[in-house]
Amino acid sequence: MQGHRVDGQPAFVLHTYPFRETSLIVEAFSRDFGRVALMARGARRPRSALRGVLMAFQPLEISWSGKGEVKTIAKAEWQGGQPLLCGRALFCAYYLNELLLELLPREDAHARLFSVYAETLRRFAEGAKEADIRRFERSFLQELGYGLTLKHDGDGKTIDPAGYYVYEIERGPLRLPEEDESAAAVRGKTLIDLDAGDFSDPRSLLEAKQLMRTLIAHYTGGKGLETRKIFMELQEP
Repeated sequence: MQGHRVDGQPAFVLHTYPFRETSLIVEAFSRDFGRVALMARGARRPRSALRGVLMAFQPLEISWSGKGEVKTIAKAEWQGGQPLLCGRALFCAYYLNELLLELLPREDAHARLFSVYAETLRRFAEGAKEADIRRFERSFLQELGYGLTLKHDGDGKTIDPAGYYVYEIERGPLRLPEEDESAAAVRGKTLIDLDAGDFSDPRSLLEAKQLMRTLIAHYTGGKGLETRKIFMELQEP
């Protein structure tokens, strides 16, 4: 980052909060620098060039400079092409942002995850589907180094679609001796479908949701995500 300045970096706003009288602190997810904290000086002034640009879920190009943990925005431009989200799609997008804010370390670049995030937002604009959330969660955990073991069990044996498993964080799927309908059990077929990103089977989609919920709760230290609480109140996935 020569001269501590970055120009024209593709980015999305994850969260903003007021700072002093007229400024904002912006948590942004950038393509090449990961999650960064940026100060938008004077962004809350009526005539600020940044006012109305720093919107969540919209593709931006941001330029910034500075040496400290919080850099200063020099310029931000809206890139267009992403319809505004509303209703269920908006809740789902807030959930993605909450995951990124909770688990993505600052200034840890994940260009592939950035692409997956942008593509997921595009899909949400066409109609938010639960399968898109599951695919994002899986890519997200993989990018953070928490990749799921889905092709073989903890003993190294190929997953049996007819088998039942319990997923242990440290060891992966462990085969159960018999069919098990408990909440902790997951079918081999579900693990195979999750690996392929195929959620055409409603039961695979349901079991994948339960598995992801368990894994994310583990990695967030059991902290309940706010968007998930809202989902539950609205009886949304």
